[in-house]
Amino acid sequence: MKSLVIAVVLCCSSATAANLRIDHVTIVSAERSSPLRDATVVIRGDRVASISHGKQSLANAKGVQVIDGTGLFLSPGLIDSHVHTDDLPGLEPAQEKQHELARALREQEPRSYLYYGFTTVIDVMGTPQRKGDWDAPRIHPDFYFCGGVPIQGGYPQTYQTKAEQVKQYPYMIVELGQEASAPDGLDPRTHTPVAVVAHMKADGAICVKTFYERGFGETDDWPAPRLDTIQALVKAAHAESLPVLIHANSTDGQEFAVKAGVDIAAHGMWHWNREQEATELTPRAQAILDSVLAAKMGWQPTMRVLHGELDVFDPSLLSSPEFARAVPMQVINWYRSKDGQWFRDVAGKFLLPKAVFDSGGAERLWTAIQSPVEDPLLIKAMKRGDASMRYMAEHKARVLFGSDTPGMPSYSNQPGLNGWREMHLLLRAGLSPEQIFRAATLSNAEALGLDQEVGTVQVGKRANLLLLQENPTESIEAYDKIVMIISRGRVLERKELAADR
Repeated sequence: MKSLVIAVVLCCSSATAANLRIDHVTIVSAERSSPLRDATVVIRGDRVASISHGKQSLANAKGVQVIDGTGLFLSPGLIDSHVHTDDLPGLEPAQEKQHELARALREQEPRSYLYYGFTTVIDVMGTPQRKGDWDAPRIHPDFYFCGGVPIQGGYPQTYQTKAEQVKQYPYMIVELGQEASAPDGLDPRTHTPVAVVAHMKADGAICVKTFYERGFGETDDWPAPRLDTIQALVKAAHAESLPVLIHANSTDGQEFAVKAGVDIAAHGMWHWNREQEATELTPRAQAILDSVLAAKMGWQPTMRVLHGELDVFDPSLLSSPEFARAVPMQVINWYRSKDGQWFRDVAGKFLLPKAVFDSGGAERLWTAIQSPVEDPLLIKAMKRGDASMRYMAEHKARVLFGSDTPGMPSYSNQPGLNGWREMHLLLRAGLSPEQIFRAATLSNAEALGLDQEVGTVQVGKRANLLLLQENPTESIEAYDKIVMIISRGRVLERKELAADR
């Protein structure tokens, strides 16, 4: 490919240019049936001002930055609709307070999302304070959030004290009839479905996230919400035009989701209740997926959750070039230390008997997914997730792209890079590059009520765009060949966003 030519008229800086023109570019956008070739796109401020064929006149070009897009593709920026920006990979909250290196990881986090083309992120457990913290740096993807709605004592509060629950989950529901057990100082009248939806709406949330989780692995006794509770939550949310997501990675959970009428089921379906030994789609699992399809629910696979748990055993991960581009070297060096390997040790002893782990079982666990001699619980869950995803891909499900970064305290699931690796898992499980492209752009925007702002390359929409060397509807490798990221009209060189720049 010829080198990119950028003509900056009258010394406008690429970081601050208020007006931008991209000539001779091919537009790829999900609302179009085919690419628009040899297009000229004019951006004024943070909006797409015009789209036309052929080169525009240089008349009145004062203050305009001009990019020659010959041989390049212009697409909408990607949307990761399931992230947790409050959590740092490989560090628990107490550890973050202890380590100065956490600041470097925090500073790199938004840059790494942008590096892989994610110009919008949705924090599904966000708060106004978290949004304020995120928006403070000069360079960052657009940030939106869902209010997280657990029931008291249910996931993700399962092992927390009542005082911790009140502090960390402002949108917690006290179910009808459970008022007497509410934590001290909490008024149950302000924690009904209607009240918590009103609260988060006033706080600026664009969506609601709730949970159906009875436990991981063989655990199956955590408190789960009643159906009438979540139906009331859905009714209240829809009255405020807020879509409802539910954490539901199990057959029981997704069956519950359909009955409750939620809009989006998160985490694919890798836990098949009472069928945990199965790895090929069972009649019950297929019937539940069919009900999701019939309800036209959004479906977030988030396959990297399980794979990220396994990847801490990958001996090459921390020395890989892509990891160095996403993570500051001082943080990588800490991950290599004995203290930094804490999650690997915890995960290994959970997945394997201690004696097996201590005698080299961790290495066998890593190789098992390539050559499954042993078939531990985690790999069976992966196979169930793959089978579910293949079925949904074949039946043209309404797949929504979300990475659930980091998803757990694993250092393997890094911002941006984790989304890039999620795409590879989706491709392997049967989604085409075009389906992945739509899932991460227009489908996400429509599902979350953002389609008037982002998700396509159209006049009037926010200029969150990618300039790529390859067509992303034909190959997901295009997302590792991004030339420039345009965030709210600001041009960002990809190489300047890397941690090892």
